[in-house]
Amino acid sequence: MITFETTDPAALLNKIKAGIDSGHIVTWSYDSNGDFTHSVPQWKYQAWVRPSIAASALTFVIVGRSDVRLSVETYAIYHGRFLEMMLAHFDKSFTTADSTALASVSDLIAA
Repeated sequence: MITFETTDPAALLNKIKAGIDSGHIVTWSYDSNGDFTHSVPQWKYQAWVRPSIAASALTFVIVGRSDVRLSVETYAIYHGRFLEMMLAHFDKSFTTADSTALASVSDLIAA
């Protein structure tokens, strides 16, 4: 799970989607459910990050594929590269970011 502390989580989520829609962010895409996937061919559709809005945070849980157990490498790539994108494009829109080292109980991964 990745959590971004922010005063306006809904606005931050909208900024991320707008950055993708405008073509400013090319390494991530999102689907009709609002889940984000890494759009680099090697990693596309290997997992998704699903947003959740709270009072002062925007949280993303990882959603693994139902047919393949999520590898440590895929978990690391999705967390690290999503955080990298956020720091590169939205560093002034959140104060801190926190990532779990291991899957949390909220993450959706195949057993």
